[in-house]
Amino acid sequence: MTTTPSSVIVLGSINTDLVVRSERLPQPGETVIGGEFYQAAGGKGANQAVAAARAAKTPVTFIGAVGDDTNGRESLARLRSENLNCDYLKVVAGEASGVALILVDAQGQNLISVASGANARLTPQDIEAIPENVFQSARVFLACLETPLDTIACGLRRARRTGLLTILNPAPASREILSAGLLPWVDILTPNAGEAAGLAGIEVDHREAEEAPLALRAARALQAQGCGEVIVTLGARGCLVVGQETQAVSGRTVRAVDATAAGDAFCGALAVALAEGRALLDAVAWANAAAALSVTRRGAQPSLAARSEIDRFVAAD
Repeated sequence: MTTTPSSVIVLGSINTDLVVRSERLPQPGETVIGGEFYQAAGGKGANQAVAAARAAKTPVTFIGAVGDDTNGRESLARLRSENLNCDYLKVVAGEASGVALILVDAQGQNLISVASGANARLTPQDIEAIPENVFQSARVFLACLETPLDTIACGLRRARRTGLLTILNPAPASREILSAGLLPWVDILTPNAGEAAGLAGIEVDHREAEEAPLALRAARALQAQGCGEVIVTLGARGCLVVGQETQAVSGRTVRAVDATAAGDAFCGALAVALAEGRALLDAVAWANAAAALSVTRRGAQPSLAARSEIDRFVAAD
């Protein structure tokens, strides 16, 4: 376990991904035959932590929970092999580790269902027990929505009160974050187009949500709920950065294989770039490159790029 101070803290889930890749995704009630199965490390929190760890020059602190089972032990071993401070990963006795069932089609699009397991046992008390110097040495706090909302709220509040920049990836999207009062503690919100529309209460299909005017409308509605800047990711088209002004940042053209961890790759790299003091638009462009690289490979954590790869990809543009 490392004692090197971390500039990025990630709070989130740890799962084992059970993946079936088929020509197409099944409709409700339908069985699709002929898929390929593989198992990989996952969980949005772990994906974002690993993405940040591979992009960062210094270790990243990860806060999460696993069960005392085979999946949990294997997850801990993998995470400890990364550029991560794993001192605050909790093992929950008598609880299964998180599992995600993922279906991926030939175009890299996916459907995901998650059994939270030990992730649901991460508590505000776990956040409060972390030594003050861990937060004081950091610059950015990143969280997603696969752990309990009261725990996320505790992390965001503690980070903001300590002076950290707070980033919330509202995935999987839940309008409960509005009633829970999370958004006023968020400096940067990073939904995809569908999540932004859903959180804003705009009923459109996913393709409509990716249109810039609707994404902007959703972002402004979320800002009215108290958050700072909103970065709406638009897949291969890049993203829309909505602050006092609005700026579109173009995506990168790649051959997509699996989009499972694209959003997590983006968030992890964004946190690192901002912790290093990069301007927001420069940080977003670098994070876009990390996300683009991730969709060219299968799996969640196996797809996440190292810093040197991201830099080479950006330089080759």
